Amino acid sequence: MNRREFAAGLAAAPLLPLAPGAVAQSAALAVEGRTYKRLSQGVPVAVPGKIEVIEFFGYWCPHCNDFEPKLEAWVKKLPKDVNFRRMPVAWQAAQVPYQKLYFALETMGLVDSLQQKVFDAVHKQRLHLEVDAGLAAFAAANGVDKAKLVDHMNGFTVASKLRMAGQLWSAYDLDGVPALTVNGRYVTSPATANGEDQALRVVDELIQKSRSPGT
Repeated sequence: MNRREFAAGLAAAPLLPLAPGAVAQSAALAVEGRTYKRLSQGVPVAVPGKIEVIEFFGYWCPHCNDFEPKLEAWVKKLPKDVNFRRMPVAWQAAQVPYQKLYFALETMGLVDSLQQKVFDAVHKQRLHLEVDAGLAAFAAANGVDKAKLVDHMNGFTVASKLRMAGQLWSAYDLDGVPALTVNGRYVTSPATANGEDQALRVVDELIQKSRSPGT
């Protein structure tokens, strides 16, 4: 979802994956200027020596919600030389609590167990997690200490992570979510790659590309 779509309140049509077997039979999908862009200036990675993949997302984004199951299955198969990170973003004040929620869950070590449940709470149960009543209902339903969660959301660590998220968003010059970046150099997305499966394959190819010196 890009800024214009969000501002206009439009819902884009779902992106269709390739037919079974098409990926295996097709040529390389990672084509600079078509299915990904290369940054003119690289962004430092969090763990030197590892290939970094970042997903920029928003719990409030319907496209991120649709993408999450495929992304999660893909992440579980990543090789050991890849460091995967998630980075929540916000375009307006009402979305900032969702950034804080992610970072609080990350600080509490609960992202792995609750990531999909947050998406479900927002997009299936229609809970408004940016308000106290919605957050309380989510915490109670998932066995989370709400007071501790709120403390983390309003704490120094989360505030620092919010600043970092804003800096990364700007550094990668992104205009929509979900978006995927590879090793501080490359950017793609389901929209750019014309599908969720295609985007993940582009990332796979860019990971391989990043293993070659000088790329």
